[in-house]
Amino acid sequence: MAASPKRVPDLEFTLGTGETRSFADYAGKWLVLYFYPKDSTPGCTRESVAFSELAPQFKRAGAQILGASRDSQRSHQNFTQKQGLAFDLISDTDEAVCNAFGVIQEKTLYGRKYMGIVRSTFLIDPEGHVREVWQPVKVPGHAEAVLEALKQHKKAQ
Repeated sequence: MAASPKRVPDLEFTLGTGETRSFADYAGKWLVLYFYPKDSTPGCTRESVAFSELAPQFKRAGAQILGASRDSQRSHQNFTQKQGLAFDLISDTDEAVCNAFGVIQEKTLYGRKYMGIVRSTFLIDPEGHVREVWQPVKVPGHAEAVLEALKQHKKAQ
């Protein structure tokens, strides 16, 4: 298992909207970065919708949300529109962001081994330090747990 970074790497990435961003663009705010295997699959849809439903509460707590997968920009656009997501998705087709956070790992499905994204979430503070890591993630109640952890970290500041 690859180790997650202690600090957010200085990487550029492409959003589903086609815009290029870097993690430096999110400096000064808390960031929830979650990785999921594939757009429009049941678990990934439930997870994304749960974060989207809580997006106003994350915003009030001073945090932005970014989802990331290896899906294309077009796939992300369709997924975002269909689900009405309230945040951007990283289209990590070259796996640079996934590899930087160590989320591509060996998985097994029906006895077959393959390399895939392990559902993971990182809570990143305004200075770019990774404060919490959830890996692997179980979807039910996860977005709520991340919001609660964010509130606890903010209280401790």
